[in-house]
Amino acid sequence: ANVTVTDLEELQELLMVNIENNKHLVTGSVRAKVLKWGEDVTEFQPPPDYILMADCIYYEESLEPLLKTLKDLTGPDTCVLCCYEQRTMGKNPEIEKKYFELLQRDFELEKIPLDRHDEEYRSEDIHIMNIHRKQVVGPQ
Repeated sequence: ANVTVTDLEELQELLMVNIENNKHLVTGSVRAKVLKWGEDVTEFQPPPDYILMADCIYYEESLEPLLKTLKDLTGPDTCVLCCYEQRTMGKNPEIEKKYFELLQRDFELEKIPLDRHDEEYRSEDIHIMNIHRKQVVGPQ
């Protein structure tokens, strides 16, 4: 695969270290790029086949920019796999609820059952969602 790993500017060095430490496992290509949610994603086009997200739902102010970026990045055939740890403290439950309510405006969600998670890493509080853009029907 040809992979782009993304994070904020201040974490690019760490991404590069991880790429270097794991390059012996790569059979395609991998590159690190800055991606700030809510900003222009033109340089990431055309839409990728897959987007893998892990623990991206963590504070309320990030929800709208994250959702904008997902909408801008995905095409009709993009598969988004979102993994997150369900947190029960503080505002986390309401932030998670709001995220999935907003996400469902433009995306179809399918929860991956626990018995389909990797046996070694599965946990009751770890969730994986398969997310696709809703299909637009008729004139726009």
